[in-house]
Amino acid sequence: METVADGLIGAIGNTPLIRLKRASAATGCEILGKAEFCSPGGSVKDRAGLAIIRDAEARGVLKPGGTIVEGTAGNTGIGITLVANALGYKSVIVMPETQSQEKIDFLRMIGADLRLVPAKPFKDPGNYVHVSRRLAEELGAVWANQFDNLANREGHRETTGPEIWAQTGGKVDAFTCACGTGGTLAGVGLALKARKHSVRIVLADPEGSGLYGWVKNGDLTVTGSSITEGIGQSRVPENLNGAPIDDALKIPDAEALEQIYDLLIHEGISVGGSAGINVAAAIRVGKAMGPGHTIVTMLCDGGARYQSKLFNPDFLRSKNLPTPPWM
Repeated sequence: METVADGLIGAIGNTPLIRLKRASAATGCEILGKAEFCSPGGSVKDRAGLAIIRDAEARGVLKPGGTIVEGTAGNTGIGITLVANALGYKSVIVMPETQSQEKIDFLRMIGADLRLVPAKPFKDPGNYVHVSRRLAEELGAVWANQFDNLANREGHRETTGPEIWAQTGGKVDAFTCACGTGGTLAGVGLALKARKHSVRIVLADPEGSGLYGWVKNGDLTVTGSSITEGIGQSRVPENLNGAPIDDALKIPDAEALEQIYDLLIHEGISVGGSAGINVAAAIRVGKAMGPGHTIVTMLCDGGARYQSKLFNPDFLRSKNLPTPPWM
């Protein structure tokens, strides 16, 4: 054992890079996944939760015994709640009721004050983000505001990006990542571009999101839908403004599911829907760039958090999507 982590906070970050064997073989490239499911809260959003809380402390708006409120698809809520628990704060989490039961149960298990609201588009005042903002105002609490709080992307610029650079020895040619808040893509993109301007930063987008069109032609029009949670947008969050994005790819659910099932049954790596989209995008980028390149992507969280959807044959068949071949 080289080091002992200083509590939960010290255990966030420094996740391993895993070589994805079949994706690498299919492209002739090194396809590497940043294993964020190894974080204490089980997802990349532990980093955002920590960065946002530390920033609020530094600005003097979050004081001992204080409360932080956030609207989230689940993982940021989990990260914020665990970090808040570790640092002596209270957390109130507002989440669309359509999110997986596993996330709902987990948030309640770890002590979050969970408020479920109907799923509404961002333009609707009942959208979970707006509800969380109003609730923070009513409670006199800190609003985390992960979508437009630049502490989110700054956390990734200071940690995730430099980790990827060090782990690859600077031999990284492209980075693919889906966006919810945009913090991961923007922060990692800024960090990598500062070290090697030729690194290609590629946004991976599900159906039902407008970000692909925004990157390609400035059009946020939304078409289709996706079963993935926590990614895709009908607006441009502040974290994405000025982000160094070179290209975007639209990845259908069926293509993402193929990677999720392939990774699990052939490599023993269990990931959620956003990671499936990220890996599918990395494979496309690898094939386009040609053999010999190194492409890094994010394995944002584990598959167990979506068992009732991604691994539920009845649910998948109802959406005309492929089912795990072993189920």
